[in-house]
Amino acid sequence: MRRLRAGLLSVVLVVGLMGAAPSATAKTDWFPQPSAAEIADAEPGEVFKTRTVFYRLAGIPLPLRTVQLMFRTTDQQGRPSAGVTSVVQPLLALGPRRAVSYQSFYDSLNPADQPSRVIAGNQRFPGGAIVNVETLLIAPLLLQGFTVIIPDTQGQTANFAAGREYGAVTLDSIRASLATAATGLSARTKVGMIGYSGGSIATGWAAQLQPDYAPELSGNLVGAAEGGVLVAPAHNLRYIEGSTIWAGVAPMAVAGIGRAFDVDFEPYLNERGSTLLQDIQDDSIAEVLGAYPGLTWADLVKPEFVNPNSIPEFVTSVNAVNRGAADSPGIPMFIGQAANGILEGTPAGPAGIGPGDGVMIAGDVRTLARQFCEDGTTVQYRQYDLLSHFTAVAVWLPEALAWLTTRFTSIPAPDNCASIAPGNPLDLEVLAR
Repeated sequence: MRRLRAGLLSVVLVVGLMGAAPSATAKTDWFPQPSAAEIADAEPGEVFKTRTVFYRLAGIPLPLRTVQLMFRTTDQQGRPSAGVTSVVQPLLALGPRRAVSYQSFYDSLNPADQPSRVIAGNQRFPGGAIVNVETLLIAPLLLQGFTVIIPDTQGQTANFAAGREYGAVTLDSIRASLATAATGLSARTKVGMIGYSGGSIATGWAAQLQPDYAPELSGNLVGAAEGGVLVAPAHNLRYIEGSTIWAGVAPMAVAGIGRAFDVDFEPYLNERGSTLLQDIQDDSIAEVLGAYPGLTWADLVKPEFVNPNSIPEFVTSVNAVNRGAADSPGIPMFIGQAANGILEGTPAGPAGIGPGDGVMIAGDVRTLARQFCEDGTTVQYRQYDLLSHFTAVAVWLPEALAWLTTRFTSIPAPDNCASIAPGNPLDLEVLAR
């Protein structure tokens, strides 16, 4: 942590010596949305609007030049939509530009918490604080000369847990960044991807969607590193129910999935569930963690819907965001997953779930990694048996950064597929109650 703080200070001091910089009084209001017709007529990754701002940390402008782009992307249902990304310029780029797409774990149902808005100066506490903290995580990349691309992965309506949308936004953000001269990048720029927790949703889905959704990026992408990995959300909702810290994520996921798929879950909710979902419609994960200890699915729904399999719209939606049903990546992957959720008040799950990190399930992640291996993806998998979701970051991040930056060299990606232990079935259904 001391090294990261020192790195951030170096960013501030060195960039201050650089030449032209954008106005320190850049407006913090946001791009106006293009018309529906403009969005429909554009190609994925096509840029609608561009602006340059100072990168702001807790509202304070730093002399870091950041190009923000609004571009055409695709939502969870495959419809054309608008996306936004922030392209942070490095201190000094010697030789060909290199870029890393950093997927934030801002995890929020509130569009005000998007990285682009926080970077531009809008601050909503506590949701915006997450993006501010992540400044420490991208500082080492900037110091190494990488351009850092930070997409608003959840789309402009904050569709929490809508994995396919996260992935499409990430890929179109890269497309837009490579196609915009102001970013200093080009069609030949090599790009890596990295993300933890909510950022792993975007990173993993982008890697899996890329061969079909953005095949032209095959020559750009060098690899993807993810940690704290969400695989089959239906399993996770059962794993966290009744837990001390993570139980509140379940109604957040229901709200986000309902929003992304245009599904009204109100007919299935009891009075408490209806009130709770109304209350969290604009909440960040920072506002729900630990706020609903012991909360279960049965606490939210009418008695006849205690088994989520009895809600067709729910089953269809969560199956659509099950990564086990998507294609495998065509790029090397580094996957890290902790397995001691007891540290965060989540006991090991029942049969078919097993231990996790408090919110993500280790057995699901192993099965996904093995599935990638079987399909020919080069995978390095690391399991942190003594660590939890929060505590694993300190171990995963240095490993992930070292692995990812090495992918920009001629050194082949390591592979430990043969040693990955079997995991859980990734059935396309909600686990029986």
